[in-house]
Amino acid sequence: MNFLSDLQYFPPVIFYKSSYKISNIIFDVYESYQKMSFRNRCSIAGANGPIDLSIPLQHGRNQKALVKDVRIAPSKWQARHLKSIESGYNRSPWFEFYKEELYHLYAVPCTFLVDWNLACFEWSIKKLGLQISFSLTESYQEVYDEDFVDFRNKILPKNVRAFPALPYRQVFERKLGFVPNLSVLDLLFCEGKNAAVLLGEAKW
Repeated sequence: MNFLSDLQYFPPVIFYKSSYKISNIIFDVYESYQKMSFRNRCSIAGANGPIDLSIPLQHGRNQKALVKDVRIAPSKWQARHLKSIESGYNRSPWFEFYKEELYHLYAVPCTFLVDWNLACFEWSIKKLGLQISFSLTESYQEVYDEDFVDFRNKILPKNVRAFPALPYRQVFERKLGFVPNLSVLDLLFCEGKNAAVLLGEAKW
């Protein structure tokens, strides 16, 4: 079975759970870029609620370019995002364990959004200890056969909290309550090596 998805920036937990038992993930990079998605944003924990980290794009978010051609606007966004991540998770149980490699990741400049999102995805599955096969599309195809689970444009900022939640203890849970389906970073920093176990055990 193949799992077809848009390529997201440190996707929400629901992405990893939905694709957990799929043998192959295919990222569609020949689709047209769409705003109001997780293609250039991820949602992390903050003391006053979820914080969306958005990557600035050349020509803005309203562009009609193919995803593979979308360029990141030159700015200090990586330093800003890293500062927000550190502020949100410096007291989490596993942040110290991952932070050095995370700093290295955010120190690497990227011109194209697809390259950055792929780097983040590879980093996340390595930290989760998942053996996942993935590839990129070579052209756009609107409809796929029954061997594909088409998850393109299914996980969006407007509906991500409505998906089933994978419960675990979060940094600000006592203050804010549990916030479902934040970025996979939240799961990693809060659960560490147990994150993959939780993904595999959850029955939705």
